[in-house]
Amino acid sequence: MARRLATRLRTLGRAALASLARRRRPSRGEVSRVLVAHNLLLGDTLMLTPLLAKLRQSFAAADIVMTVPPAIWPLYGGRPYGVRALPFDPRRPDTLDGLLRNPGYDLAFVPGDNRYSWLARALGARWVVAFAGDQPGYKNWPVDECIPYPSVPSAWGDMVAGLLDGPEPEPYTADSWPAPACGPFDMPFGPKAVLHVGASSALKLWPVGRWAELASWLEDRGLTPVWSGGPGEQRLVGEIDPPARYTNLAGRLDLAQMWRLIAAARIVVCPDTGIAHLGRLAGTPTVTLFGPGSAVICGAGRFWRNAPYRAVTVDPFECRNQNLLFRREIAWVRRCGRGSRECASPRCMQAIDNDQVRQAVLALLPDRPSGSRHP
Repeated sequence: MARRLATRLRTLGRAALASLARRRRPSRGEVSRVLVAHNLLLGDTLMLTPLLAKLRQSFAAADIVMTVPPAIWPLYGGRPYGVRALPFDPRRPDTLDGLLRNPGYDLAFVPGDNRYSWLARALGARWVVAFAGDQPGYKNWPVDECIPYPSVPSAWGDMVAGLLDGPEPEPYTADSWPAPACGPFDMPFGPKAVLHVGASSALKLWPVGRWAELASWLEDRGLTPVWSGGPGEQRLVGEIDPPARYTNLAGRLDLAQMWRLIAAARIVVCPDTGIAHLGRLAGTPTVTLFGPGSAVICGAGRFWRNAPYRAVTVDPFECRNQNLLFRREIAWVRRCGRGSRECASPRCMQAIDNDQVRQAVLALLPDRPSGSRHP
């Protein structure tokens, strides 16, 4: 807490001084440095890719810099779209020091929490663009241009690309993102199905027995199931597969290694979590199970329209009825941000049956893998 406060005070002081200067939106020809400032989680960070593609399309020679949490930073080692990712964590003053060593930006974009407009100003941004309506209002004071959220249902990636005017970015192709370097690990042999069972919330977890049924079905089709999960989720895999029939890599891989595992897989099945977006970036067929989250907001949208991807959800669902997104009320949004105290059981995830998931898998892998025992 003390470190976060120290970082915030340094940021506010520098931003206040920078705000005394006269502000004018630079013309397109004047833009040589661009900043994307945020502190989002994995999935939301990866969904900023359409904005990065559009920035590169609009400013071909510009130095484009984006802040990313340190754990995510290795994914950007190959500089997708020529973007320089710099690690930033408000709890680590040393990461602010790294940003302050190279200040001065013509344009800055703040795609999530507008408190990071203060960071953009502290780093010398001449013009700051962010979404309108964040609360409380002090977050918006450094913002020069407030863009309303779209009035029609849209994917988050397409929304953030709308912070910059101009033609839409070209649709994503897997060769746009170089595979990150990673340390060695024991890659399972043969055609693989990665089953990532963990999620950021217990309310996004699919029932244990259904994962076991899905793994058995995939094995019958000639695919080797590989369990995946985040730190601390080995126990969850143990509940799903007590005899340890299949390889369990939960909690054993960093994000760069996860990329390599996913890129080597025939298919990925996971809840609505950051791994789903990693699958799209790697170009691996991905099936995502949506319970409380929105399959529209976190879906492929226009930018990933060519990705081998299927969303599985039960829609409408009666308690997926909240319309908040990053503290803004948006009429068309239908999602659920309740916690375990408000919702004792994830009925929206329990409503997804194995037949729905199997149909999604078959839509992405209509051919039978080598060794398949069933049609």
